[in-house]
Amino acid sequence: MRDQAVQLREKMSRKNTKPSIRNTRVLAVTSGKGGVGKSNFTLNFALALIEQGKSALIIDVDLGFANIDILFGHAPRETIAGMLDKQLAIEDVIERGPLGLQLIAGGQGFSGLFELDADKMKRFMEQLGSLQGKVDFVLLDTGAGLSENNMRFLLAADEVLLVTTPEPTSVTDAYSVVKMMHAKDSDLAIRLVVNQCTDGKEGRQTAENFAEVAQRFLDKDIRTLGILPSDLHVPQAVKKQEPFLLAHPGSSVSKAMRTLAAQYLELPSPFKIGLRGFVMKLFFK
Repeated sequence: MRDQAVQLREKMSRKNTKPSIRNTRVLAVTSGKGGVGKSNFTLNFALALIEQGKSALIIDVDLGFANIDILFGHAPRETIAGMLDKQLAIEDVIERGPLGLQLIAGGQGFSGLFELDADKMKRFMEQLGSLQGKVDFVLLDTGAGLSENNMRFLLAADEVLLVTTPEPTSVTDAYSVVKMMHAKDSDLAIRLVVNQCTDGKEGRQTAENFAEVAQRFLDKDIRTLGILPSDLHVPQAVKKQEPFLLAHPGSSVSKAMRTLAAQYLELPSPFKIGLRGFVMKLFFK
């Protein structure tokens, strides 16, 4: 088993040395607790990136509460588990959503992802790695909190987008996630999204307080990616199983999401080894 893993790691490393026309950035979206709008953020942020000319693939790796497909009313035909068990290509398990959004549902397959035998691990790595350069952004909708599996996804990603609300319990739990990630990898890039804010002042104050505490106690720089308002159009869209960005394009939260996505695309993009690097770190770091 160990020899096979070493051979596979060497094989993937050789592939990483080949020039890539387009890199693929892997973003992990997480939160300290449930109910802060993490999955809804992931879905609508991906759509906002697509609106601005990028391609995006969501992988739902929330083991306990996978629900991205429900948010846009589309039942997946296959999952990662099906890909491994039925020897399918990864293109066979990619669902197509609005605006060309791509989605891979984790299903029960992800619950045993880190206990795969060597053959299935090799297949998973090769299939996922084959998407390198074929999509601009891969967004991982992770579970909330600090499970071991969740932490592996976060630490393997290029960047982490941490979603919180101004509520003290949400902020406290989000800070706990930062502490844990920082203890494992102090260089991991983390950006904060403050969701469901009463107004801009509340959002900015929450973000400033969070950044100040992280800087003081962890010497960690936490930049704010954006602030999203509380908006009744969000639950209305959820009930209709439509992304709010499309169901209510002129709403305040949709406008804020487009601004947030545009600002994100203006941020510097440090060199990353992309999707194949993510796969390597997921299993071998």
